[in-house]
Amino acid sequence: MPKTTDQLDLVVEVTEDGQKRRIRQRLHPAEYSIGSDPACAICVSNSGVSRQHARLLYQPDDIQIEDLGSTNGTFVEGVRIKRRVRINVGQRVIIGACVIWLDYPKDDAAPGQRAQAERAPELDYLSKQPAPREAEPSPPAGGDPARALMRKFKAQIHAELLKRLDLKRLVGTNTAATKSLQEKVRATVASIVNEIKDQLPASIAPAVLTREIIQEAIGLGPLDDLLEDNEVTEIMVNGPDKVYVERRGKIQLTERSFVDDAQVLAIIERIVAPIGKRIDESSPYVDARLADGSRVNAIIAPLSLKGPTITIRKFAKTPSTVPDLVRFGTMTDQIADFMRICVLLRKNIIISGGTGSGKTTLLNVLSNYLPKDERIVTIEDTAELRLNQPHVVSLEARPANIEGRGAVTIRDLVRNALRMRPDRIVVGECRGGESLDMLQAMNTGHDGSLTTVHSNSPRDTISRMETMVLMAGMDLPSRAIREQIAAAVDIICHTDRLSDGTRRVTKISEVTGMEKDVIVMQDMFIFKQTGLDPRGKVLGYFTATGSVPTFIDEVRIRGLQLDRSVFTQQTEPMP
Repeated sequence: MPKTTDQLDLVVEVTEDGQKRRIRQRLHPAEYSIGSDPACAICVSNSGVSRQHARLLYQPDDIQIEDLGSTNGTFVEGVRIKRRVRINVGQRVIIGACVIWLDYPKDDAAPGQRAQAERAPELDYLSKQPAPREAEPSPPAGGDPARALMRKFKAQIHAELLKRLDLKRLVGTNTAATKSLQEKVRATVASIVNEIKDQLPASIAPAVLTREIIQEAIGLGPLDDLLEDNEVTEIMVNGPDKVYVERRGKIQLTERSFVDDAQVLAIIERIVAPIGKRIDESSPYVDARLADGSRVNAIIAPLSLKGPTITIRKFAKTPSTVPDLVRFGTMTDQIADFMRICVLLRKNIIISGGTGSGKTTLLNVLSNYLPKDERIVTIEDTAELRLNQPHVVSLEARPANIEGRGAVTIRDLVRNALRMRPDRIVVGECRGGESLDMLQAMNTGHDGSLTTVHSNSPRDTISRMETMVLMAGMDLPSRAIREQIAAAVDIICHTDRLSDGTRRVTKISEVTGMEKDVIVMQDMFIFKQTGLDPRGKVLGYFTATGSVPTFIDEVRIRGLQLDRSVFTQQTEPMP
């Protein structure tokens, strides 16, 4: 960067009540704090400015700005900065509801020319605009002003794009992902942005605006980048203004937003249309999936009071394996080997746990132990399981049509699967009357089945299954139901999502039979939590209880190897 000068003027452009005013302050090489706190060297008391917002580091041959963790952010060239960046004389910086830049002192020779020469090439289009630009919209008080400006221009461009292209018709033909459509949309958006380029404020870069409009037109808009982020495991859209994500088990609010409710609805329709589902006032919620298998739930008005809501449970591009779960601390090698033996011995296994505890992930992992020479039938509400075996039949339930007809339930599919000569039946989740049919299948020669159940513990799993059997509408006595459960279920593997966001297999229990009217169970492996470290990470260890499974002799008879010492040893505390 060429030498600047030993003194510059800081220009602060403030918008108040729709009126702009400028403040000019002489600076000398030094470090300056910027914020609404009167103690700041550059005090800017305006909406959206944090008490300690940013830091300006000015040297004769170098100017840098750094955000200090402000709420609304600091923007350079329309991009929110996350670290210290270098800026040029004359380059606009957005801080809260203010625009600031450095200029040569008024008494310096040809100040306008010198300042213009120092400006970044990416901002050349700004030189065509008079300063101040009275046409620039005033951001509303509170909130992020840069986001408000971006949303305003997006709405204008979307309206113009709809005039020039019938996007709904094009997307409805299932050609939205084709290269020709993408090129057509990209060219049209670029043309529109170029036409209004001179009207854009300094906080919005044309390239960024163009990219986001294209994503919204033929992709999933603000969600596209989040879906590509491998650290994001869940995406939650609470109306157009709030988009949350889950990273490393913790929920965070992002800076993403939609233009309005209509755009969120358009994204939902784009998700559900390719799989033959619908969402409207008569059917205001839907379960769907993305092309990569990610699970989607959407709910709209009148049921959702804060606007259309989307929840996306992302699946990793590379499915988790047993070594992955061991590395994550979900289980130990010994527990994994025991579960492998249970699958090979054709034990009926139920994976229980709360929402987001990793049940489906664990079910996918355990399915890798299923023999490749067996016929496997999977049954789900929305297809999520990804089995690697060659002989797999995947069945998916179907909701009723607009006339209320044609629904095919999980229970219907379980009954039908019994006529398909399955070696194994894998049900994504038992949540209703299908539990009775699942128990019947387990007790009539279809052993080795796997399913998941929402519950708080292995003991609660038994109670919940009893309740779900009653939901089938059969007037069965409690003892008869419990006898069915005791005879059908062999192993319950319970998972939990702990306070630090990690997932653990916290209990593995065996159902051993009945004593009078009570189902008897024994815990074989448990996870004991011992506390939290200073960072809030859960401390604990896996341990065996000393109980040996009743089917231990079957292991030897089947020619499998299992060290009995795993049922008595305690592992080292988790790091």
